[in-house]
This record gives sequence, structure tokens and C-alpha cells, in this order.
Amino acid sequence: MYQKREKQVSLYENPICFAMGGLLDPQNRWVKLSGIIPWDQIEEKYSLTFDNPIKGSPAKSCRMAIGSLIIKEMLQLSDEDTVAMITENPYLQFFIGLSAFTNKEPFDASTMTLFRKRLSPEIMAQINQLIIDGGKHDPDDTDPGNGGSAEEITEDTPSEPDNKGTLIVDATCAPADIHFPTDVSLLSEAREKLEGMIDTLHDAKKGHKARTYREKARKQYLQLVRNRKPRYKQIRKANRQQLNYIRRDLQIVRELQLVSDRSLCPKQQQYLKVIEELYYQQKTMYDNKVHKIEHRIVSIHQPWVRPIVRGKATANVEFGAKISISMTDGYSMIEHVDWEAFNEAGDLQGICERYKDRTGHYPERILGDKIYRNRTNLQYCEKHNIRMNGPKLGRPPKDPVLYTQQKRMERQESGERNAVEGKFGEGKRFYGLGRVMTRLQGTSEVAIHMTFLVMNLQKRLRDLLLSIFRWLLTGKMPTCTA
Repeated sequence: MYQKREKQVSLYENPICFAMGGLLDPQNRWVKLSGIIPWDQIEEKYSLTFDNPIKGSPAKSCRMAIGSLIIKEMLQLSDEDTVAMITENPYLQFFIGLSAFTNKEPFDASTMTLFRKRLSPEIMAQINQLIIDGGKHDPDDTDPGNGGSAEEITEDTPSEPDNKGTLIVDATCAPADIHFPTDVSLLSEAREKLEGMIDTLHDAKKGHKARTYREKARKQYLQLVRNRKPRYKQIRKANRQQLNYIRRDLQIVRELQLVSDRSLCPKQQQYLKVIEELYYQQKTMYDNKVHKIEHRIVSIHQPWVRPIVRGKATANVEFGAKISISMTDGYSMIEHVDWEAFNEAGDLQGICERYKDRTGHYPERILGDKIYRNRTNLQYCEKHNIRMNGPKLGRPPKDPVLYTQQKRMERQESGERNAVEGKFGEGKRFYGLGRVMTRLQGTSEVAIHMTFLVMNLQKRLRDLLLSIFRWLLTGKMPTCTA
């Protein structure tokens, strides 16, 4: 059951007090952040995630759920440390909506996993849009303009508004928290999981345990991994040995499932399905002497993680989710998240259409790398009067002045496009985008969305402070609303 609050906690109407009898400082960053977040509109989205909002025990408030996740991402804490920090800090308690200071934990650390499960990537995208717009525009509103009906549009109103704004697009990978996978290590881990299943299903009253050669298999595995520079034949031999052990163990597990009175737990049953698929993939690659296969499993615990070829200097391949984002005026939005590798150039037209739905017009120009400059996208941009950065198709102009201007514009726009690279660097260095620590597929996607939401919050807070500073200098009221 979810109960909406009649009014969100306000610093001035219901100030939070703590043991020493003092009041919170309005200039504190958490107080300012709470003022720029449209809690009431976010609560409308959050309440829709409950199947039956009437029955059941009351759930934690939207502000407590979203606020605690924001605190976790901003301070880069674990779930346990986040709850401990909220318990110790009155500003954080005000940020999550408590009206009075308490020394008791507001919720258990395991509840944060439920918060992430409750929030879908679609809802996170809507909340992110609300924060970017400052709560002025509802993402579900189909009319991006002033809300007028079709009958109110006069003949003087242009059917196609002029293009405005700059749209920056790019893609990156958010690595998952897994160790670097090798074929031998994956097979050895799968073999050990199967040996644990055999121990679970074995019944000593019905005879001796089936022979698994686990000590010999472990010794052969360590013999390879301790070799710093194993040769190709040695690696293939180790793969063949581990594949044979897994094939034998899988047969034993199937036979024990038919005759044993015991059963595998749901977690072991899930592992068994993953290991069967892993064995098929590794056996296929071994027989064909290749290292590529569709939907390749690189982690038994997180089988949805895929290798993403990036071609970077630090790592040619990363293992995680691929993210396609767009940036406008320093604010970033996630356009596509997928655990399978995809070509980000195919997202460009959809990004432009969503940009028009939000703003009412197409962007004036698009800044992206060379992968976006395919023939389909260039024709689409020409059709909608959008200019894409980079050299035009065909030979360069013969006029040296025109050629120099064109090269100067390319360098300038290339520098402007670096803003999205800086956004990726900010997320990976300070907000956990460089290693997603959550273990479930859905919660990992929510954590990725939360990273960009926090960065947009910080951007709005900087814009607010800058507008106040300009107001103090010029005497003009700031246009940015808290």
C-alpha cells in the first residue's frame, strides 16, 4: 500500500530539529537540492509502480526512496553506509523527508534493493526529465508547446518551427563488477558449481557418491593459471579438460535429479541453466577454433553481461551495459541502454524525434563522432534542416579561404563535442559509472540512470547558484527557479 503525502516537508514551514535544539542552515547543499527537486510530480510517477495502492502495509515514501538513492550515488556509499550516514546526519534526514531528527535507522539497508527494484528505467527517465525541466514540463504531456488545442492554432502560426539548440550524442560502456573473464576460469567456476550441486543431491543412504575428479581438475586448472605465458596448445588442452569434467558433472546432476529425494534450491537451478548454456557456447567455440559467439556469457553470476568492444587505449573490450546518451545545454539524458552491443548510429533519428517531442522543434545542429555520419543519418538531417558536424561528403572545396573556414569550424565543433566525453569522465570518476556494483540486471540499469540523474541535479544546483550570483552583480532577478 502506498499513501501519498498531502504536502512535502518544507524547511520553513516544518523545520527539522535535532537534539541540540538548532535549526538547519538554508545554505546547506542538501537543503538546496531538496528545493530544486519536484517531489510532488515525482511522487505521481512513483505511486504508479504499486499494483494495489490500497491494500498491504504502508510503503516508504517516494522522497525517502528516491532521496536515499541520490545520497548513495552522490557520496558513493554502500547501502549499509548510506543508512548509517542518514542516521547520523540531520540534513540527510531532512532530504529524505523526515520532519524530526531521530537516532533510529529510518529503514533497513536491504530496503534500498527494494527501492531499486521498484523503480523501472522508464520511470527513472521520466524523473530525470522532470529534474532537467525543473518540474515545469510533464514527460507524459504530449503537447510540448503552450498546451493550446489544434483549433487555437491560427494561420499565422508556422507549421514547422525553426530549428533551435545543439544536440550532442555519444555512447559509452558502464562496466559491471565482474572479474576479467577467461574461458578456463569460467569453465573452472562452472565445474565447482556443479560439484556443489552433486553434493546437495547426493544421499549417503543410497550408495556412494559419483566420482567427479575434483582434486585432479583443480590441479590441472591451477597448472595453467600459474603459468604467466601459457602457449596456445596449453590453453586449448586446459579448455578441453575442463569441458570434459563439466560434461561428466552435468550428466551426473541430471541422473541425480531423477532419483534423489533432495532438490536444488532456486539459485542452484538458475546456475544450472546458465552452466548448460555456457558449456554449449564454450564447446562450440572450442570445436570451431573461434573466440566469438552470439550472446556470449562472461559471468555465471551475471549472465546478461556481454563483452562490448570499444577499442580504447586502456581496454579494447569492456564487460557491461552499453549506453547511448544525448546532451543539451549541459544536461544529459539516457536514450538507449542495452547489455548487447549495438550500433549507436541507429539511435540518432529516434533521439532527434524525442528532442522534437520535448522542445517542439528539431535541433539546429548535431555534434557526434564519425560513426553517426552514415548516409541514412545525413539524408535524415538534410531533410529536417539539421546540420551535423564533420566534413561534407565529396571532395574538399578548392577555395583555400572556404577550406580554412571549414577546417576551423570542424575543430571548434570537435571541441564542443568533448563536453559529452567530460560527462562520461565525471560519471566514471565520481559517481560509480566506471564500475556498476549492483548485482541484478534491473537494479544495475536503475543505478546507471541514477548516476545521470545525480549529475543533472548537480548541474541544476550550479545553474541556480550562478543565477543568484549574477543577480547580486546585476540586480536582476534570477530566472532559474528552485
